[in-house]
Amino acid sequence: MSKGSEKAWSARDLIALGMVSVLLSACGAIPGSRGESAQRPSSSAGLGAFDPSPAARQCFSDLGRANVRFSPLPNRQFGGGCSQIDSIKLLDVGADVTNLGPVKCELAGKFAAWTEYAVKRAARQYLGSDLKRIETMGSYSCRNIAGSGRLSQHAHANAIDVSAFVLADGRRITVENNWKSGRREMQFLAAIHDSACKRFGTVLSPNYNAAHRDHFHLDMSGNGYCR
Repeated sequence: MSKGSEKAWSARDLIALGMVSVLLSACGAIPGSRGESAQRPSSSAGLGAFDPSPAARQCFSDLGRANVRFSPLPNRQFGGGCSQIDSIKLLDVGADVTNLGPVKCELAGKFAAWTEYAVKRAARQYLGSDLKRIETMGSYSCRNIAGSGRLSQHAHANAIDVSAFVLADGRRITVENNWKSGRREMQFLAAIHDSACKRFGTVLSPNYNAAHRDHFHLDMSGNGYCR
């Protein structure tokens, strides 16, 4: 995740943004993970206005107090019911994160806390090394749930698929290879999975189905559904 010149938003910035309409560039769709059908957004989808809800404004403030760097994104509606509402671009959660596009602010806050208080601690406890990077398969993607006609939470920037963790000592722990392999690695993945189940609305692992054999699906829908 870049730590360059992109702007992290303070409380003062957010108040100013509430007074004016700001046009920001939204990131393109992230390719769908395996087993889910990707859809191309309507070509008529345009840049939306920056008009976050009161809940999103509170979320922006909470992220700022937690020292999470981010850029708010404009609200956008796409064809087929896909959307990016109250979304942000995460810039820094205390570790590099790959392939992450627009994410709803609430989900971003949970992900940042999970990274800081679960993944980092479990890496040191079970694997004896600091966390360097989280690898994902993306967040926003206009697509249906695999094998259904219903939109995925990815279609609303409300889901993240996490596939691997890279440690400071160079080791790479993947969901696909280590969910049932390597005692310490298994303990690490089990611990962060259990923690995710306490934070996110829905958590899906390789235990759920073959489509999730290589990643954790994290989203804010549901009410503590954990598999």
